[in-house]
Amino acid sequence: MKKKLVILSGAGMSAESGIKTFRDADGLWEGHDIMEVASPIGWNKNPELVLDFYNKRRAQLFEVQPNRGHEIIAEMEDQFDIHVITQNVDDLHERAGSTKVLHLHGELLKVRSIANENHILDWKTDLNLGDTDKHGHQLRPHIVWFGEAVPAIDEAIEIVETADYLIVIGTSLQVYPAAGLMNYAKQQVPVYYIDLKPATIYDLPNPLEVIPMSASEGMEFVKGRL
Repeated sequence: MKKKLVILSGAGMSAESGIKTFRDADGLWEGHDIMEVASPIGWNKNPELVLDFYNKRRAQLFEVQPNRGHEIIAEMEDQFDIHVITQNVDDLHERAGSTKVLHLHGELLKVRSIANENHILDWKTDLNLGDTDKHGHQLRPHIVWFGEAVPAIDEAIEIVETADYLIVIGTSLQVYPAAGLMNYAKQQVPVYYIDLKPATIYDLPNPLEVIPMSASEGMEFVKGRL
């Protein structure tokens, strides 16, 4: 039986591939206030702006490639039963070869009906006003916006509870409920936290190793330890 290795990845995982991290130092995302482009309020106020914003993010996906960090995670499936839980909305884990990936915050390459959140479609081109489901309801990005529930969180908790090892990569641990997931690991499970600017972790009973490196460097390091 392979040991269960759970990876929690955030924006820093994809930064080396050229995808901008969620918030720059000024608190803006690609020049926009977060709430303008990533909230139900922003969508209701200006859906065209929101659609244009995600169309640009989606188009950018086709210009970037998985980095060495993504590749190492996929390669380690030879030795471990690996489940990736990612806050990222890109498909770089999948493109690198990871076979079990749970997206907490949605996916850029999917859209859904505004009338039925379970009516989800694959979508690789621009999404525009007037693009509807078969009942005439507008389609929106399949993204979990601020103020919305995270449907996959219960499944994510169950996965973390089964971990023999936990690697947390490229997250500032600021966005909940994702940031609280590591607290569901069994107490004896070693936790490796890889981030160029790691946050301080309080009150975690697990063995913890903080690795202030990029995703690629950090995964090379941890791979040698497991």
